[in-house]
Amino acid sequence: MEDLKNNRKLTGRLVLAVLTERKSVREAISLFPETKDKSIECAYHALIHYEADEDLRYKNFEYREEQDDYLEFIAQTLVEGKELPRNIIADYEEYYKGMAKPWQKGIKGFFKEFLRFINI
Repeated sequence: MEDLKNNRKLTGRLVLAVLTERKSVREAISLFPETKDKSIECAYHALIHYEADEDLRYKNFEYREEQDDYLEFIAQTLVEGKELPRNIIADYEEYYKGMAKPWQKGIKGFFKEFLRFINI
């Protein structure tokens, strides 16, 4: 149980590091702990959306503020070691299955990614 809380706290600090521009999204998610915790998976996908919405965030100040507030809420909840509310987890659960793993170096990594790419 303590590992779960520590993993959530680490994840929350990483999300805050992205929001304060101390880390890029890529750097932060590479440091996420490997887990099946739905709260951490949700934070991962929220950051992926944050990065994917870069153009929209630049054009629409209200959207940017709303997304920043949402991520800040996620980060603060995780920093406290708490589980995210079910409605937030449910927003991402339906579309995503787990977190992407960082690319392994070498020939083994290449083939794993290639097979994943062609859906085998």
